[in-house]
Amino acid sequence: MTIGIAIAGVTKHFFTGLLFIFGLGGIAVIILRQGKTKSILENSINSALTAVETYNRPRVQFRIENYIILMILAWTKLFHAYFQSEIGERYFYKEKNGRYKKVDGEKKAWELTECIKEYQKMQKAYPNLSEPVVANLRFFIGIRNKIEHRYWEGSSLDILLFGECQSLLFNYETFLVTLFGEDYSINTCLAYALQFSHLRAKEQLQAQRDLLSKDMQDIKKYIDKYKTDLPQVIFDSQEYSIKLLQIPKISNTNRNDLAVEFVNWNSLTEEDRVNYQQICTIIKDRIVVQQVLNADLLKPGAVIQAVEGKTGIKISQNDHSLLWKAFQVRPVSTAESKFDTVSKFCIYDEPHNDYLYTDEWVAFIVNLLEKHGFTKDNIRIKCKQKLLFSDYA
Repeated sequence: MTIGIAIAGVTKHFFTGLLFIFGLGGIAVIILRQGKTKSILENSINSALTAVETYNRPRVQFRIENYIILMILAWTKLFHAYFQSEIGERYFYKEKNGRYKKVDGEKKAWELTECIKEYQKMQKAYPNLSEPVVANLRFFIGIRNKIEHRYWEGSSLDILLFGECQSLLFNYETFLVTLFGEDYSINTCLAYALQFSHLRAKEQLQAQRDLLSKDMQDIKKYIDKYKTDLPQVIFDSQEYSIKLLQIPKISNTNRNDLAVEFVNWNSLTEEDRVNYQQICTIIKDRIVVQQVLNADLLKPGAVIQAVEGKTGIKISQNDHSLLWKAFQVRPVSTAESKFDTVSKFCIYDEPHNDYLYTDEWVAFIVNLLEKHGFTKDNIRIKCKQKLLFSDYA
């Protein structure tokens, strides 16, 4: 499954080598001549286009990681282009003695966090970034910092981050056009990505469980905490995360209609919004935000109780240990690679330094007892050798 990123009378005067065109509302749009500002802006746009191209190529490794890093670079360069046009070369860090900080002999320019802060407090003709836009940027700054310092498998995060990734791009396009005008719009360069298959709830659930294993756990906790800590009004904003409902256009379709159309929520009538909410209620899974981790996961004692409740057989803690060792569901306590589990059945809980088990593990043990001749008396004998899941499906 690949989810694609998609884009969706004047007066003039001259100042510091730049041409400003005043459009509707009297807000100046910066029109660039050749020079450093234009070069920085072109680098920003090229970075954004490369990010989208990378994300939409299904066989590219580390595509979501590269997308995030390139979009952070695109946003940073966009700010630098604006600062270059407005305040000149003053968007660089300085030492306490007033000299510029340097890295490999080059002045160190403001990073994205600093750019946002400086832009928001500037006196300017343009509006500040909204809180949802800033929340989206800060979310990805945190993600970028984590993926730069560790290896992680990003494919399982594509589904969870798609909305935020799409908003990151839409917000970039909006900010770019706000500052520099429609001539720099990049939406005509981009296409809606083709899809290979339908996304099923079962696949989503497995992807979420995969996130709980190995090096993914830390970044998953960051994502969960960031989202749950957001005010509801920001979380619901399309500027923070695009929520798409993909419904095929089946009937009453004009042959001249576009195959894909994006509907602006703000342009809908109240009646259309009510109808949309009714559609969502019919087809979407209900998601409840909980301030809790490891929901629906079981400690060994709870596994034993669940098995007894289903079969009437009470296995011991030792019997349970023999089973997970024989099927290699998790590593032993002294193993260095504590995250090396069969994520369908078990995950490592790092804060508590122990292991938790899934309902599927309970069902598997029940299946052994009811259909494959396992009993409380022979578990020790049967588990003396390595056992394969495929033999007991």
